[in-house]
Amino acid sequence: MALADAILACLTERPMTGYELAKTFDSSIGFFWKADHQQIYRELSKLRERGHIQGREVVQSGKPNKLVYTLTPEGKAAFRHWAARPSTPASIKDDLLIRLYALDAVDIEPLRADLMARQEHHRDRYERYERILKKRFPDGTASPADMGKLLGLRIGLKHEQMVAEWCEEAIATLSAISGAAGILPFEGTRKEAGSAD
Repeated sequence: MALADAILACLTERPMTGYELAKTFDSSIGFFWKADHQQIYRELSKLRERGHIQGREVVQSGKPNKLVYTLTPEGKAAFRHWAARPSTPASIKDDLLIRLYALDAVDIEPLRADLMARQEHHRDRYERYERILKKRFPDGTASPADMGKLLGLRIGLKHEQMVAEWCEEAIATLSAISGAAGILPFEGTRKEAGSAD
């Protein structure tokens, strides 16, 4: 997948300015495809050159004018062509796992601290997914147009829970090796255990 495909996916929802696209990456699609604001603006220029999007200038009083981007028929066709191709499973490149692989050659305490920070990161993301899920889909259902977003949130939630629980297991294991104090269990485990799905 290329950044261009992610931008086209965003524009299938509605026309957006570059700023709105960047905010969408920050708050939703960016969970699955990272891009900074400069990358997005550069890619918008390329998409315009290819004829996949068009920009319409909107005059604003007291503020600079803005460009609102929409998909062209060529852009819709390009996106459909891309979406019809088989996906490629993501590969993992994680320096933390390399350090664990060589556990007998590294200091355990910095590794434990790294795992604790990683666990906190995934707990925070879990809670963020949960808030978005409750806000956008309070009854756990979605219209056909939004079903993909709901499914994306659900896998995000499960992924963050799984990684946070794995961090908990790894921290406990390293704590046992080093004799250090453990950590509190992940709250999502208890929530999920009591849920009906």
